[in-house]
Amino acid sequence: MIVVDSSAFTRFLIKEEGWEKLIPYLDPDAEPCSVDLLIVETANAIWKYVERFKRIDEDQGLNLLERVMRLVEEDVLRLESASSYLRRALEISLRYGITVYDSLFIAQARSLDAKLVTSDRKQVEVAQDLGVETIFIE
Repeated sequence: MIVVDSSAFTRFLIKEEGWEKLIPYLDPDAEPCSVDLLIVETANAIWKYVERFKRIDEDQGLNLLERVMRLVEEDVLRLESASSYLRRALEISLRYGITVYDSLFIAQARSLDAKLVTSDRKQVEVAQDLGVETIFIE
């Protein structure tokens, strides 16, 4: 099982440099999962690429969101409720000084005894300190 965080998933979706490295971890055989916060953070990233960075237009942004939802609906990427991991995530956040958002993915990976795939260096440091195996996607 693999926990995919928003930073790595957004890299894949927007096709930022190194996006191809995430492909094997989204294979259904790898059992990719995430917390449901991923779709909210991904939608926000799409908004940034449309509004702030002007790298994609509105139609492209809406199409990207449809692709995300299709992956979830087809159970390619299984989502769990963030509330299941919220207490542990807050404990991690308070201990390490990282956001609850980032801590949710660590808490999920730790609970499921899964690897965490991320593009966030600080998240890697914290996860490894907590004994969570990580895969850093640059």
